Amino acid sequence: MSAAAAERARYDRATAHLEAPVAIVDLEAFDDNARDLVRRAGGKPIRVASKSVRCRALLERVLARDGFAGIMSFTLPESLWLAREGFDDVLLAYPSTDRDGFATLTGDPKLAEAVTVMVDDLAQLDLIDSVRAGTEEVRICLELDTSLRMLGGRVRVGTLRSPLHEPEQLAELARAIARRPGFRLVGLMAYEGHVAGVGDAVPGSPLRSRAVRLMQRVARRELAARRAEAVRAVRAVADLEFVNGGGTGSVQHTAAEDAVTEIAAGSGLYQPRLFDHYTSFRGRPAALFAQPVVRRPGVGVVTVLGGGYPASGVAGRDRLPVPYLPEGLVYDSMEGPGEVQTPLRGTAADDLLIGDKVWFRHAKAGELCERFDTLRLIEEGRVVADAPTYRGEGRTFL
Repeated sequence: MSAAAAERARYDRATAHLEAPVAIVDLEAFDDNARDLVRRAGGKPIRVASKSVRCRALLERVLARDGFAGIMSFTLPESLWLAREGFDDVLLAYPSTDRDGFATLTGDPKLAEAVTVMVDDLAQLDLIDSVRAGTEEVRICLELDTSLRMLGGRVRVGTLRSPLHEPEQLAELARAIARRPGFRLVGLMAYEGHVAGVGDAVPGSPLRSRAVRLMQRVARRELAARRAEAVRAVRAVADLEFVNGGGTGSVQHTAAEDAVTEIAAGSGLYQPRLFDHYTSFRGRPAALFAQPVVRRPGVGVVTVLGGGYPASGVAGRDRLPVPYLPEGLVYDSMEGPGEVQTPLRGTAADDLLIGDKVWFRHAKAGELCERFDTLRLIEEGRVVADAPTYRGEGRTFL
């Protein structure tokens, strides 16, 4: 029996009592991925990106491990909820305009001490001041734009995030915060998405892969120098508690920078399909979902229920989930993954019966949890726990 066949048999046996659709997390793979992230971080703590996990039980599990410390959250309501649930170091990675949330934050000393909010514009501070419900000091983090700019800025590579690209821009905002009562600058963040989130081993495209690797080498050198300068400039104004950088795809590179004190990562715990194509690491798929076979339209074809779970980002085939087990199944080119049914082609289809499970991998990590209320946690060949996702806890944060 091949390794893939054995893995499929293990998941099928573990979930034989469960109806599909069903979502699982293989805890052995999850823990292996966590160990590898810690190894790559080289002694620097990893702050877990909650958007890539979206399950409180699994956040607790990974934060109980040596090498992980703190959460990087994605909305202010989520940050406040996590702080109330006992997570005492929550960095909100994106600016917010949640007036009710800021009123709550400024009126509660426990929440104000646990949550750090992202700022890249004085107008964001004005909004917070306009809704203050108390006198609690708000912890602030600045975000450095990591994009690579060439040819005098006419060419730009990287995500459209913070407007603060130059070190002096961050220092200027840091000075404005220092003069403003009710705020305390404690951190700086820089997410290099064009390095951390772009695979450098594109299947079937050696020229593109080489181009990506070249771009990333140039981008890493440029950013390391600019980030160090930005940290020096901001530290001249404020006593920073942390400098956060990286992402699953760039952990070891970012950790090598002296200016960075902690690494952000989350997707690498689940290892979704978008993180398969990196030359520097290889994770184990840990989060899967299964759809049941409901039809056998003909030779070499089966149809499963639903499965059309596209991921966010630029629409394309790389945003689709992929059939994973049994091996050898592909989408029908005229239909793809559907809202209510998904035809699958391949010789493996002829061995599947009505009611059998087909296992899929999602393109991105935490977005799978927006489709399911519960993750079945598998260890030693059996379901050992049912863990509610954010959705399963009745939490909608977007």
